[in-house]
Amino acid sequence: MHAGFGLIDRLGGRRPLVVDSLLALGYVGAGLLLGQEQPPAGWRSMDMTGAVLTALVGLVLLARRIAPVEVFAASSTLWVVFIACGYWPVVNSMPPLLGLYTVAATRRRRTSFLCTGVVTGIWVYAGIGNIDNSSMPTVIAQAVLFPAVVLVVGRGSGALAERNRQFAELTLRLREQQEENALRALTEERVRIARELHDVVAHHMSVVALQAGMASYVFPTDPAASRRALDTIAETSREALEEMRRMLVLLRVGQEGQGDAPAAPDSRQDTDGGQDTDGGQDTGGAAYAPAPGLDLLDRLLERVRGAGVEVTMDVAGPPARLPQGMALCVYRVVQEALTNVLKHAGPTRASVAIHYAPHSLEVCVTNEQGAEPAPDNGLAPGLGLIGMRERAKIYGGSVTAGPRALGGFEVRLTLPAPTTV
Repeated sequence: MHAGFGLIDRLGGRRPLVVDSLLALGYVGAGLLLGQEQPPAGWRSMDMTGAVLTALVGLVLLARRIAPVEVFAASSTLWVVFIACGYWPVVNSMPPLLGLYTVAATRRRRTSFLCTGVVTGIWVYAGIGNIDNSSMPTVIAQAVLFPAVVLVVGRGSGALAERNRQFAELTLRLREQQEENALRALTEERVRIARELHDVVAHHMSVVALQAGMASYVFPTDPAASRRALDTIAETSREALEEMRRMLVLLRVGQEGQGDAPAAPDSRQDTDGGQDTDGGQDTGGAAYAPAPGLDLLDRLLERVRGAGVEVTMDVAGPPARLPQGMALCVYRVVQEALTNVLKHAGPTRASVAIHYAPHSLEVCVTNEQGAEPAPDNGLAPGLGLIGMRERAKIYGGSVTAGPRALGGFEVRLTLPAPTTV
């Protein structure tokens, strides 16, 4: 009976007023029906006064969540009046017990023990009022046991509710932290990609400067060579402007597609300095070496083979010349996919398939299920799925990644055919 209080309280957490109204009316109805029965010897039958007291004892439960202690005091006082009038105490024993449960679940331990003592005292008072027909040992046992059970259940329910509240708050904080971490990771990847696009643009500008100087130098003696240099300048500058536009769009677009992306602290090694992890030459300071592209895929695959993965590459369709930024996108996606194979699949087989179609470029990296994960082989740290998708999005493409039906993993990059060459 008392264990049901916990279920009632949990259900009431959603619609407190509705549930407490039904609860109060239910106790009033049950009390009035019980009062119609023949009471034990020594107690008077229910009359109009008893019915009014029964209704009042039940109806005060409407405010049990708003003022638990006051409701308990009111129901206990009305119960004492009911007993003093000579009515059977059992008829109205449930509302004070429910009030005690609410106090135990929502108030401090001292208040709960005090209210428990009140219920015990009223129970003993009822037994003394009909001592000729009562067994005092039984009365005392009931006076101690029933309130104690309600106290324990109420305290346990209150502790559970507090833990649930703390867990809900912790879950909310963790969700906010995950969203913040995801935004930070996205921002860092965009800054990293923007740096690489900066390298691409810087290389184009160095080519433009070189060709412009050569055109000026040979113009009086070799107009044809000068014209070829100017054509190279025009082509290279168009590519540089397109990459610059993509870089600016990347830095301006926030996580939700609008607003400025917040600045992130530089937690990575500057890609403008130090040893290039893609096998290229040092790109520090004064020299603007070209970013890795499809021409370096063979070297990447050789390093992966040296780390224990049997990897093959197939090219289908007539190869098209890609803008340097797009070629860098393809290279980075393949690099990240193969790095993940080394990290998570261990020694296994993998394949890289590049398909040139009239209106698209598709790159698919697949691997078989490895026997066990491999340790870190010293390859450059991967950019992650966030970085791959961001790179593809710059060029209007997409990246999908997931497990294969036959085991292993697949990463698929799809890019539209280049419009700037």
